[in-house]
Amino acid sequence: MASYLSISTNKQLSGTINKLSSSKSISNRALILKALSGNQSIVRNLSDARDTQLMNRLIASEDKLIDVMDAGTTMRFLTAYFALTGKNKILTGTARMKERPIGILVDALRLLGATVDYLEMDGFPPIETKEFSTQQADALTIPGHVSSQYISALMMVAPTLPKGLTITLSGKMGSVPYFQMTAALMELFGIRPDIDLENQSIKIANSSYKPANITVEADWSAISYWYGFTALAEEATITLPNVSEKSLQGDRVIADIMDKLGVHSTFKNQQLLLTKQKAVSEISWDFKDCPDLAQTVLPVCAAKYINGTFTGLESLRIKETDRIAALQNELGKIGATLTEPQTGTWKLTPGQVPTEEIFINTYHDHRMAMGLAPLATLTNLKIESPEVVNKSYPGFWDDMRTVGFRISEV
Repeated sequence: MASYLSISTNKQLSGTINKLSSSKSISNRALILKALSGNQSIVRNLSDARDTQLMNRLIASEDKLIDVMDAGTTMRFLTAYFALTGKNKILTGTARMKERPIGILVDALRLLGATVDYLEMDGFPPIETKEFSTQQADALTIPGHVSSQYISALMMVAPTLPKGLTITLSGKMGSVPYFQMTAALMELFGIRPDIDLENQSIKIANSSYKPANITVEADWSAISYWYGFTALAEEATITLPNVSEKSLQGDRVIADIMDKLGVHSTFKNQQLLLTKQKAVSEISWDFKDCPDLAQTVLPVCAAKYINGTFTGLESLRIKETDRIAALQNELGKIGATLTEPQTGTWKLTPGQVPTEEIFINTYHDHRMAMGLAPLATLTNLKIESPEVVNKSYPGFWDDMRTVGFRISEV
């Protein structure tokens, strides 16, 4: 692919988004559950995201070396799956993946009786999973604010444990919708986790998964970018197909956030129509349950002159890049600032989008590319490493062309 894309400004958008990816979060969980149910299940409309295609290939691989590249969900889900099914695998990834912590999950798996070894630095990939013969514990305590992927990984393998598993979440809980999504999908495969949010516990009894037949809905994280385009355009009428109004996905909350930022949502016949409406002048939002939406919402606020106060951004530090630092750098290009006046609370001060072309750095992060792309409604953009979108939404640039943007490869 080109080293960067040149995108000409387009202030008036209309069209139907034809290449919207189906949910990566649901797809990745469904692939684990399909394997745990004896590969007898049918999963339709699997995401075309690179992460999902990678998971689909690796979970069935007979190779000892499993290279997850930069796919954090794939690393965490497969670590638990291979460790507690007793498969001898070496899991590795990109240089950035080797910097992303996995110690909390490995400690939990070891407590359960799995053998997992670090091959380079303790607490980080690469790791090797070995035998698992006897369950050593039936209860774990995990910090509630860490990645929900650890919790989901353990939840999905828990029914295979002879004694079942109780997971207690200590401290403040984050990303609750993600493990609730995991529980809802497990129910489709015949397992009903007992989630007690008041006491911060998840209980899962020993049981057998049953084959399921599911169709994956559209990805609300991907949908969020079209809210960004609609919010910043002068005029916009955008239709998105295969959208579930009552979604399992926590990122469905983008409809509520963008209602404040100037976007009206109309759901009809499994389609979502986005149109413009009046926006607020300031917003406060806690992203602890939807951290992946920050890179959509903050650029919209910065460019739309909406002051923001935000919490729940802590996990952004350990994603594909340090997303807080990346946002600070890129929003600075339109004169906006993102500061932390007190620990855990972030202030966004809007800027002035320049008339001259902006060069957007993407930091090997798909969400940096797509979250900042809506600025093309205001000025010309150059976006580096456009292939990063393949991680979650390969058809993104084509869909931008569909609503009226002129995009050239350079």
